[in-house]
Amino acid sequence: MNVVRRAEEADIPKILELLIQVDMVHHKGRPDIFKGPATKYNEEQLRAIIADDNTPVFVCVDDDNIPMGHAFCIHKQVIGDNVLTDIKTLYIDDICVDEAARGKHVGKALYDHVIDYAKNAGYYNVTLNVWTCNPGAMKFYESMGLKPQKIGMEKILQE
Repeated sequence: MNVVRRAEEADIPKILELLIQVDMVHHKGRPDIFKGPATKYNEEQLRAIIADDNTPVFVCVDDDNIPMGHAFCIHKQVIGDNVLTDIKTLYIDDICVDEAARGKHVGKALYDHVIDYAKNAGYYNVTLNVWTCNPGAMKFYESMGLKPQKIGMEKILQE
């Protein structure tokens, strides 16, 4: 059974490994944008993120309490905007399943946990961004019931 819990400082070394895996997926798809191999956050930044209730990080752990995947979330709310309503959104900043744990429903366990967390905390919606160079992630999110909210577009000028 996949157990999901809040990340702890002891999880940081494994989270750093997972962040490299995430970066390399993006680097392989878009080496013009992603450096690879790199991590989005360093150890000090991860400590602060994990400790902050506005940026909850969840990990799905194996029987030895080692993370097999993570979900980084960010509380977002615009209040008093001229155009946007005052909804509370939980943004999934990053979700990753260790390459060695794929096919074990770790991603689904993490996603389901994030949804339950958001519902219990009174969020209106859960959002995320996915790169088109990562079709596996796009397919996974669609299978979880997510639908496009907006689409970012580009024209590369220096080829």
